[in-house]
Amino acid sequence: MDTADQLASVGTFQVLKLPLGFIRALEWVFAIFAFATCGGYSGQLRISVDCMEKARSNLSIGIDFAYPFRLHQVSFEAPVCEGIREERVFLIGDYSSSAEFFVTIAVFAFLYSLMATIVYIFFRNKYRENSRGPLIDFVVTVVFSFMWLVSSSAWGKALSDVKIATDPDEVQLLISACKVQTNKCGSVLEPRWSGLNTSVETVWHKGASSLAGGGSKKPSGTFNQQPYNQGSLDQSAGYNTQGNLSQPTEYSQVGGPTSYSNQM
Repeated sequence: MDTADQLASVGTFQVLKLPLGFIRALEWVFAIFAFATCGGYSGQLRISVDCMEKARSNLSIGIDFAYPFRLHQVSFEAPVCEGIREERVFLIGDYSSSAEFFVTIAVFAFLYSLMATIVYIFFRNKYRENSRGPLIDFVVTVVFSFMWLVSSSAWGKALSDVKIATDPDEVQLLISACKVQTNKCGSVLEPRWSGLNTSVETVWHKGASSLAGGGSKKPSGTFNQQPYNQGSLDQSAGYNTQGNLSQPTEYSQVGGPTSYSNQM
């Protein structure tokens, strides 16, 4: 308890109420949802093959698949409906690269968000000593936002392909017995996609919050100087003076209403 009390006394937990800390903590939660829903997914579908000879039928063929979605390695046994033998059928597609890339970015984002939150709470004074810390934090946040966009786009496309490859109607086309009109094939159980859909939706919210949080990390005062105001005033004054001294020309009229009134 003493160690926990010391950490609590040193830390500045009020930062979690500010956009800087609150958005970073929100990113940490989103990253957990992203890699947990995708990396821990396992699905199942069941199809039925009803042969003309009922004794050779199989009305519940289970097909299990999971992360990282190397579907070409997933196989199942299906009756041929000709004799007592069965055939081994493999699914089509390998979507492991997109899925693993997505989960890898989620894990690294989780670790960075956790580390940044700890720095905000316990090392806030050192973080604000100069503009170097906030600038590095901002650059890393922008990089992670871009990587989230790329990985989520690739994973979203792969997810749609996984849904097509594991659609019971598409799987039935791989079974030779289902190509015979005298046999009947149907769907018994379809996979549930709510978890994987959540992983994609979570990333878009996370990317938006990362950009919003990253914008607040720029050092204040960076853009406060206005180097062109004085020059623009001097330039306009020069045109007015030139309009007063010189004869009326096309440029003196452009100089401003004051030069035109003096000319009149």
